[in-house]
Amino acid sequence: MEIPSYDDIRALHRKHAPSDAAFELVFTHCEIVAAIADQVISRSGADVDPDLVRAGCLLHDIGVYRLYDAAGRIDGASYVTHGVLGHALLAEEGLPEGLCRFCSCHTGVGLTQEDVLAQDLPIPPADYVPVTPEERMVMYADKFHSKSTPPRFVSPDSFETRIGRFGPEKVSVFRSLRRLYGDPELDALAAAYGHAVT
Repeated sequence: MEIPSYDDIRALHRKHAPSDAAFELVFTHCEIVAAIADQVISRSGADVDPDLVRAGCLLHDIGVYRLYDAAGRIDGASYVTHGVLGHALLAEEGLPEGLCRFCSCHTGVGLTQEDVLAQDLPIPPADYVPVTPEERMVMYADKFHSKSTPPRFVSPDSFETRIGRFGPEKVSVFRSLRRLYGDPELDALAAAYGHAVT
């Protein structure tokens, strides 16, 4: 699979971002997630393709652009659809399935068909779970930064508390990822980007 360059991915974000503000929010988040993944790979020695992980991190949230309305607001009620929207966007751009899946398989700690049906989520019933080591790494790194207003870093313990509202099995998945990859060091990144750690 040919992995697009940083410049190609940035241009794709520029093409689909409805505004400079949207681009700054989403692409900066994607860059931060890539930096977290780089750190986790280095510290854990995870057996992954770092170039593929980096591309996946830079692409994973591109579907968020399709949630902006004409006034520049994100449709928060439909936010869970951004992964499926991103998958479709990348497929329309001709990117291979192996890259498209970074979009649809990073939400939470993976959405199963049972999750979709039980929570009545507005996406087609299917399993949206990472299956490759690279997909798992992108999903994991994404947990530690939020595009909230203002954007912020999320500590492992804070995320574990948040994911707990979806059931103990989700906490168990996250804990197993923490054991596998370790906790990222967020303070230096938080200082560099001027975002708080919560």
